[in-house]
Amino acid sequence: MQGTIATFDTQTSTGTLLLDDGSELTFPAAAFHASGLRLLRPGQRVGVEATPDGEITRVRVPGIS
Repeated sequence: MQGTIATFDTQTSTGTLLLDDGSELTFPAAAFHASGLRLLRPGQRVGVEATPDGEITRVRVPGIS
């Protein structure tokens, strides 16, 4: 799945993104930390990996992580 970062809280390392279909998705700190990234910014394109039940496990920047 891919989308655009809507919010990112640097204190909690959590945020939300808007998927390409227009739905909003929240990601936990563990998914951000699994990415190896240091920061996300609103408007940034990202991909997410999820378990079969929909739990977000990793946020990644296409072509980088």
